[in-house]
Amino acid sequence: MSTPIGLEDITTPACCAPLSTSGLDETDAIELAAVFKALADPIRLRLLNMIASADDGEACVCDLTVPFDLTAPTISHHLKVLRQAGLIDGQRRGTWVYYRIIPERLTRLSGLFALPSLATT
Repeated sequence: MSTPIGLEDITTPACCAPLSTSGLDETDAIELAAVFKALADPIRLRLLNMIASADDGEACVCDLTVPFDLTAPTISHHLKVLRQAGLIDGQRRGTWVYYRIIPERLTRLSGLFALPSLATT
């Protein structure tokens, strides 16, 4: 039986292609799960977004507490979780701590969800 005209040129993508082009080993999966756990909180997501969009690429903790109806220790806890997950880093300057995003970590997360390009002919 011959193939109908025009159907031989159709490329069928592989079913269930991985989200990333490289395999994810157990160690990486455990590490990434901790990062996703840190991001699974709306306050931490907002804090991360505020830091990422801050002028000069960094935000003072004094500015991060204003938009929330939370105590300073609670904000500090959320920042600590983001820091332990490796998403942000901080530098003390006098009384205040200034936070900035760690770009490599966010790039790694975005790469995890990059769909492989499908060859078309």
